[in-house]
Amino acid sequence: MSAADTTTPVKVPPPRQAPPSPADEPPRANRPSGGTAVPWLLLAPCLLILALVMGYPLARLVTLSFQKFGQSQLWGFQPAESVGFDNFAKVLGDGEFWTVVVRTIVFAAGAVVFTMVIGMAIALLLQRVSGWLKVLINIVLVASWGMPVIVATTVFKWLFDSDYGVFNALLSKLPGVEMIGHNWFASGPEGLAVIMLLVVWGAVPFVVITLSAGLTQVPKELEEAARLDGAGSWGVFRYVTLPVLKPIIVMLTTLSVIWDMGVFPQVFVMRNGHPEPEFQVLNTYSYDRAFVVNDYAQGSAIALITVLLLLGVVAVYMRQMLKIGEVE
Repeated sequence: MSAADTTTPVKVPPPRQAPPSPADEPPRANRPSGGTAVPWLLLAPCLLILALVMGYPLARLVTLSFQKFGQSQLWGFQPAESVGFDNFAKVLGDGEFWTVVVRTIVFAAGAVVFTMVIGMAIALLLQRVSGWLKVLINIVLVASWGMPVIVATTVFKWLFDSDYGVFNALLSKLPGVEMIGHNWFASGPEGLAVIMLLVVWGAVPFVVITLSAGLTQVPKELEEAARLDGAGSWGVFRYVTLPVLKPIIVMLTTLSVIWDMGVFPQVFVMRNGHPEPEFQVLNTYSYDRAFVVNDYAQGSAIALITVLLLLGVVAVYMRQMLKIGEVE
């Protein structure tokens, strides 16, 4: 027997066949033509409500800002006249308006910084407490967050009352401090600080709850690896926790800027419906121009400028989110 007879024959795989061309494929069943229209049909009620609730007021706001519209036009004694950009020229040329803009930006920036810092600190502390205490703190946060703004403002008015305020009474118990009878609203900076504290108190619960949910997504393995590499608590927070929470922090910061730039009831109610010039922010300033001075066109112009400023904040937010998406 030769070696050729004892050798196992090698199996040769069959040659591959080229995939059939599109012309050779059997025709597919026609898909229903309404498949792409279903999402729009489902969104139609929501879009209609938004168009009615927000679209018409915004369109009316833009129209009024380019007209001469006062009490005579409101009651129909005179027709509304188109004045072009005169209302915007008057507003932008008014030094008081720019003072209000700077005050609003400083107020919003301070409120946002304190809200984010305090919210982050409380969220981090919640990760270190026991389960029952965490539940209790969350209940308190939700209760304070759900409190109506008017009720919270009334409570703060009582806390900082010059004669019966609890805050003045507590400060007066400190050695060498006498705050009984001190009026926090006698000056603009002190009064705005109280209003800022009210805004921060109402905004912190949402930030804490959102950041607490984000902290549960931070990988524990990365934190342990960072500690093994010699990183301290600050190093773990800076190089591990913050990068994971960055999208949430950007979102919360943007929302806080929008909300704090649009503050109205806190200032309006705290000053009994008549904010003094040193307490005016953009929304109350626009309200005074429209309903106190009865210049609805100029009030609309101020409101439209405020909307444009907030759209700039939204544009920055969208740019940051797109950058985060590209990195991921």
